[in-house]
Amino acid sequence: MSTALTTATEALTVSAWRDYDPEARALPGMFLGDIELAGPMGEESDRLWESGVRSVRLHDPVDLADLTAPGAADRAVRLLSLVRDLTARAVLVEWKLRLDPSAPDDTWRALSHLQPPAALHGAADAAADLRRWREGHYLCKCLWRQGPGFVQIRDRRWGDLRRFTAEEPEYQQVIADLTYGAPAASVPAAVLADFLEERLALQVGDLAWWLPYRVSRWIQEAMAI
Repeated sequence: MSTALTTATEALTVSAWRDYDPEARALPGMFLGDIELAGPMGEESDRLWESGVRSVRLHDPVDLADLTAPGAADRAVRLLSLVRDLTARAVLVEWKLRLDPSAPDDTWRALSHLQPPAALHGAADAAADLRRWREGHYLCKCLWRQGPGFVQIRDRRWGDLRRFTAEEPEYQQVIADLTYGAPAASVPAAVLADFLEERLALQVGDLAWWLPYRVSRWIQEAMAI
C-alpha cells in the first residue's frame, strides 16, 4: 500500500486561463476564474488540463525556507507537484519560490527542470540563479518513464545527460510513493539515500518528494532527448 500523500488539509487556489499569451488571455471567455484544488494533486492536474487550462497563476509561493509550521511541508510538496505536473504538459505556470538560505547553492538547479518561477528568493545570488534558470530551461530536462518491468530516468539538469534505470521492485515502489510526497521515514532508507544522492528526490521537512516528471510520450524524438 502506498504511503504517498493523497489528501490535503488545506485547499490550494490558482487563477486559470485558456491561453498562454497575455493578449489572448484578456479576451472574453479566456479567464476560467479562481479554481480551488482540494484533491490529490495528480487528479487536480489532470482536471485542469482536461478543462482547457493552459496557463495558471499560483496564489501562494512555494516556501522551502520555513517548513516548521504544521502542514507547511505538505503544502510545499503539493505546490511543487502541481508545478511539476503542469510543466510536463507544457502548461504555463506563474509561481514564486523561496529557498532556505542555508541550503546548498545549487538547490535551484535541482528544480531547474520545472518552469522558471517569476521570482526567486533565499539564494545567495538569487537574481543570477534565476537568470541562469530561465536561460537554460527546456522541456524534458529531467523526466522518467515506465517501461515493461523498469523505470528509466533521463536527467540533463547538470549540463550532461545522466541515465538511470531502476529494475528493482523496491526502487520502483519508492518512486511511486514519493511522486506526490511521503514521509521520508516511511520508505527504505537505502533506496531513499540513493535517490537523494543523485538529486532525484528532494527532502522537504520530514517529507521526501520525487523531482523528475513523467512522460507518456516523447515531446521530441527520443534520440534528441
